[in-house]
Amino acid sequence: MAQRRSGAARRLAEEDVRHLLAVATLLAAAGAQASDDCGAMLQAPHAMRAQGQGYTVAFVPQPAPLASGRHFALDVAVCAAPGAALPKSLRVDADMPAHRHGMNYRATVAARDAGRYRAEGLMLHMPGRWRFIFDLALDGRVARLTHEVDVP
Repeated sequence: MAQRRSGAARRLAEEDVRHLLAVATLLAAAGAQASDDCGAMLQAPHAMRAQGQGYTVAFVPQPAPLASGRHFALDVAVCAAPGAALPKSLRVDADMPAHRHGMNYRATVAARDAGRYRAEGLMLHMPGRWRFIFDLALDGRVARLTHEVDVP
């Protein structure tokens, strides 16, 4: 049979909930700030972002803007949530989900320094909606992040 909580226990439980909500709000704000800051090292005010699984990938095409039928590179920054390790490596690809095909070229990715990469040899050979795919090699698993763009 359920027992009624005393007034003191009820107040303590309400206070615990308020503290948990405050901590959750702070953590969410810190995560949003970290994802906003990710890519600052790319020195590009309009970096695109893919987020998920505790990671943010910020990337900037070189040359910009993206255009179909033109080779380009991506400068990439990978940011991890507090306490998470940076990936051991990064793989970059792109496809057109609506057309069920990918690029005609395979990108090569070179690490620059901690969390920074350069992917070269990309070409989006036709106009339309493309999805960038970033595979982050972690300890024993791969985190896949994606970002879609419309390419003229």
